[in-house]
Amino acid sequence: MFVGVHDRQLDDKGRCALPSSYRSTLGERCYLSLGDDGCVTIRTAEDFEAHARELIEAQRRGDLSLARRRAIATNSVSVAIDKQGRFTLDERFRRHAGLESGAPVVIAGTFDAIELWRPERFHAIEAEGRAEEPTRQWEDSDD
Repeated sequence: MFVGVHDRQLDDKGRCALPSSYRSTLGERCYLSLGDDGCVTIRTAEDFEAHARELIEAQRRGDLSLARRRAIATNSVSVAIDKQGRFTLDERFRRHAGLESGAPVVIAGTFDAIELWRPERFHAIEAEGRAEEPTRQWEDSDD
């Protein structure tokens, strides 16, 4: 289970350190995919591979086009997580998410996956989510 928001920074080699609370769930390898909202989605190997098998079967049944299956596969990559809990984000994934080496990033849990965001994009999408589900406004007084 991935929850919470964490501020990180890409190093000069494009590596990102994962929060320690996420590392044990991910293990030594995970999958990165180009996210729909301009982020990078990170999934456990087990979850990604199960989803891939579902996509293969959906395409065989005719419920998914080969073009869509191909697009998902070619926009995903398996990465190793080093002993310091870092993975390398290659140039294509950095470009998709608007990230640069040495720049800050936001890592956000979405229960079953992790998203890696450019901070400005994350704050905009987070505000959109709050607008969909307005929170109660309190008017506390110290009287």
